[in-house]
Amino acid sequence: MSEQARRRPPKPYRRPQKDPVRMLAFEALRAVDERDAYANLVLPPLLRKAREKGDFDGRDAALATELVYGTLRRQGTYDAIISACVDRPLREVDPPVLDVLALGAHQLLGTRIPTHAAVSASVELARVVLGDGRAKFVNAVLRKISRQDLDAWVAEVAPPYDKDPEANLAVVHSHPRWVVSALWDSLGGGRAGIEDLLEADNERPEVTLVARPGRSTTDELAAATETLPGRWSPYALRMAEGGEPGAIEAVKDGRAGVQDEGSQLVAIALANAPLEGSDARWLDGCAGPGGKAALLAALASERGAALLASEKQPHRARLVERALAGNPGPYQVIAADGTRPPWRPGVFDRVLMDVPCSGLGALRRRPEARWRRRPEDLDSFAPLQRALLTEALSAVRVGGVVGYATCSPHLAETRVVVDDVLKKTGGGELIDARPLLPGVPALGDGPDVQLWPHLHGTDAMYLALIRRTA
Repeated sequence: MSEQARRRPPKPYRRPQKDPVRMLAFEALRAVDERDAYANLVLPPLLRKAREKGDFDGRDAALATELVYGTLRRQGTYDAIISACVDRPLREVDPPVLDVLALGAHQLLGTRIPTHAAVSASVELARVVLGDGRAKFVNAVLRKISRQDLDAWVAEVAPPYDKDPEANLAVVHSHPRWVVSALWDSLGGGRAGIEDLLEADNERPEVTLVARPGRSTTDELAAATETLPGRWSPYALRMAEGGEPGAIEAVKDGRAGVQDEGSQLVAIALANAPLEGSDARWLDGCAGPGGKAALLAALASERGAALLASEKQPHRARLVERALAGNPGPYQVIAADGTRPPWRPGVFDRVLMDVPCSGLGALRRRPEARWRRRPEDLDSFAPLQRALLTEALSAVRVGGVVGYATCSPHLAETRVVVDDVLKKTGGGELIDARPLLPGVPALGDGPDVQLWPHLHGTDAMYLALIRRTA
């Protein structure tokens, strides 16, 4: 060291500056990782608290939301890129460090934030939450990442499509390989379809409102906020970007709600399925958190029918009660296990069984679910799904209709379950559900229906309608 360097006074220590937006995004990612929380449940209260403290305006909230969801959606791609820029396996990098790196990678590769701002803001975040030592590591890695854009990185880190198509699509579109394989099987093959679906999973979903019939109208909702018409449901409106559904009076009052159009179509199709004889008693056997139950209750009340909404988990049953509060027609909410039901067999005219599932149909809304699920999870759901459908067929009268629904397109949770239960129990026949979704294109060969994000703009809801015959 030169004499001049020895005489130079050390740089004064600068306290790291907290950036409220990136701090909040980091806090949300840590909750998702540490507590298996879902971003759509963690983020709203964090944003509300930040607004109350005066830390956030609307643009800040939009940026924080984009950082959280964008990072989670592209996590697989970013992990592959980060892995190429570090000298050890990612499993040996502390999870909080990976979260900061992923946030930085998303700012560099997935937003229009200038490179110098993305790097400096991420390094400053690292200084606050990790300390100066690890902030230097973050700085070095992000500077490597900043040398090329996303397309160039993907071309470098993704396996060639012609050698391993599933591995290529997994990296390019940020899905676990087994999910790519399962979705591809459900689509029936073809590269264009699977790429369109995986890309749709990475897009921000629209917020869709439902005007519950007899309680609200689409005209009322359209007058309250900027909207576009729903694509398929007569009760749906799509909110303009940045709209706040909780500020709408009809939503506050429970006369309207937030509900994906695919979910609305399932309830509408069951309600309109052809029926002979009485139509007075309806059952929603897996009613939580209450969106479909609220729409069914409103439709039932228009016909003078009563809805029984059953949910196994008491806290979810309370959510159902809240969703149905004020419904003009008769209804009852109970906490009960649909596989050991308290109701007598053969007493209902219509039954909806929207069973617990992998949730692979809602990856737009819950992007972290793709990294949390494992192939073996399907084995744990399978017995429950079959038991719930079996009890639904027992609960409905002869001539009545059961709707079996899942928010998953995985064949092991859809057609395979229906075929197995019908073969085992007998006494049921499939109804063609396609005419009950008028105007909806690309519904396949029937008689069941699979909706898709890339074809219908909805979650990947599945519906089979079954009439009890004996």
